[in-house]
Amino acid sequence: MRTRVRAGDSSAFAELFDSYARAVYNHAFRLTADWSTAEDVMAATFMEAWRLRDKVDPEGGSLRPWLLGIATNTARNQFRSNRRYRRAASAAAAAEISVPDHAEEVADRVDDRRRLATALTALAALRRPEREVIALCLGEGLDYEAAAEALGIPVGTVASRLSRARKKLRALAEAAETQLARPAAESVDVRAALKESRRKREGPHPARQIRGDHANAIRPAQEGNR
Repeated sequence: MRTRVRAGDSSAFAELFDSYARAVYNHAFRLTADWSTAEDVMAATFMEAWRLRDKVDPEGGSLRPWLLGIATNTARNQFRSNRRYRRAASAAAAAEISVPDHAEEVADRVDDRRRLATALTALAALRRPEREVIALCLGEGLDYEAAAEALGIPVGTVASRLSRARKKLRALAEAAETQLARPAAESVDVRAALKESRRKREGPHPARQIRGDHANAIRPAQEGNR
């Protein structure tokens, strides 16, 4: 596959798209919180992959880390501001909770929407570099080496960012559990638990249409279908 992609074989690129388009799309959503933007990122990723085909090493394994790295860079250019991400995540979470599904009102679908809303809220609490390693290592199941290859950073940096991100997510989960355990009058603002980690943000991003793979966009790689 690598040799064929490097040579510009159009059928190889068709296979590449069929194999990894869904993974790239869901990864882009984790990084942008917007289905429309994720679709744009996916299209741009494969266009950029075609442009960079001669840089593909003919030796090696799966091209998925390479594609996810391109998608990460593309999404980064779309959402450099954490504030823009938080606004998009809030809009997406609200839509997933509030939009009725009259065609298929089943428990697992409701659970998927709640899970997606919860995951978006958690991801919005992270800084962009932390969100990227969470999306790659937990969302797509890459190991440290593959994530480092995708991001173009040392393996140790991946490990340290992932460690910080996990600590923040644990703090958020603990704050949520505390809030649920207290009476309403004593409840705390969960978002305030990570206020220090979410300062220095930039301007808002208008909400866009929310659509896409609700079941697998946020689930870890081992749970979602590829």
